[in-house]
Amino acid sequence: MNSLDPILESALSVGGLTAYIQSLLEDDPRLHQVWVTGEVSSANPHPSGIFFTLQDPATQASIQAVVWRAQVARLTTSPAVGVQVIVLGQVQVYPARGQYRLVVWQLLPAGEGLLALRYRQLRQRLAAEGLFALERKRALPAHPQTIAVVTSPQAAAWGDIQRTLKQRYPGLRVLLSPAIVQGEQAPATIVAAIERVIQDGRAEVLILARGGGASEDLACFNDERVIRAVALCPIPVVAGIGHQRDESLADLAADVCAHTPTAAAEQAVPRWADLWAAHQRRWQALQQALQAAYLGEQGHLQQLRARLQRLQLDRTLQQHQQTTTWLRQRLVQATQQTYQQADQQCQHLQQRLQTLDPQAVLARGYAVVRQETGEIVRTTQSLTPAQSVVIQLATGQVRATITEILS
Repeated sequence: MNSLDPILESALSVGGLTAYIQSLLEDDPRLHQVWVTGEVSSANPHPSGIFFTLQDPATQASIQAVVWRAQVARLTTSPAVGVQVIVLGQVQVYPARGQYRLVVWQLLPAGEGLLALRYRQLRQRLAAEGLFALERKRALPAHPQTIAVVTSPQAAAWGDIQRTLKQRYPGLRVLLSPAIVQGEQAPATIVAAIERVIQDGRAEVLILARGGGASEDLACFNDERVIRAVALCPIPVVAGIGHQRDESLADLAADVCAHTPTAAAEQAVPRWADLWAAHQRRWQALQQALQAAYLGEQGHLQQLRARLQRLQLDRTLQQHQQTTTWLRQRLVQATQQTYQQADQQCQHLQQRLQTLDPQAVLARGYAVVRQETGEIVRTTQSLTPAQSVVIQLATGQVRATITEILS
């Protein structure tokens, strides 16, 4: 006999256990019609009805509730996030998920909820500090090389972000800074993860991401510590928190709010195919501009050629050549005439010089008488008897003494 046989004989199946719990809850007359007060922390309209969550702000206890479509029109008010309500309903078990829920027949308003009040007060205080101001928002880099992601490594959001970044921008370096993104420990781990990214210094963009969930699951993104870490982060932050129905304060503090992890990845980097298409368009525009410029210059060249043909450049050059030849002949003739005139003048002057040359006069038999001082004797009055003089002949000189002066 197997030692486990007694245990197997007494063990309940999952369905049997669920059925037992269902009978305990649904057969309890106190739970057939019960009034419950709480704060609506999430609400999700559906074709079959309205599914929402009631939460006790004091104990953080929560219960799932549903108003079926046939009952919605009879409600005094509809469930809205942050509203304190009083509901009338019955506790039932949903065996497929092993959950119990409150099937609501009526819903009455009970004022603003405590969580909504705290949310509103915190939002107003941080807004007054300017943490949500538009002028604080920074533009994302056009072509980042490194992106950091703060999320849970086990979350589907991490896989969605990796896949989207790889498809849109191949070659990008993606860094994961792990954090818990749900529960009481989440705010501290998110702040620590952001600080790790800042200290690392490589990332140009930071994505803060989490998949979808109920509002109470996203409470960490309304924590003041997380909001300040996002607002004061020196790196541009893209919030990709998977909830499109509600807006967290982390969304307001981030530079870009994308609402889902996939959308955050799409916002963080451009699509490579779009970059390539833009590059192709610029290249085509450049080619067209060059072609247009080439055709324009070619047309201009044709115009210049036509003008040259109209000017009959060869004929003009021939006329200028003829004029130049004629001017050259005139210049040569004028130069020759001037040379001849100058030569004749030179010969005339040479003849006159020969006529006036004292040596030529001496050669004809004349002499020049000089005193001892070299002064030329021109009259007898400058001579005295017995005076010595020098007589210059055509060739040579003689010295003579004046013996007699004849008048």
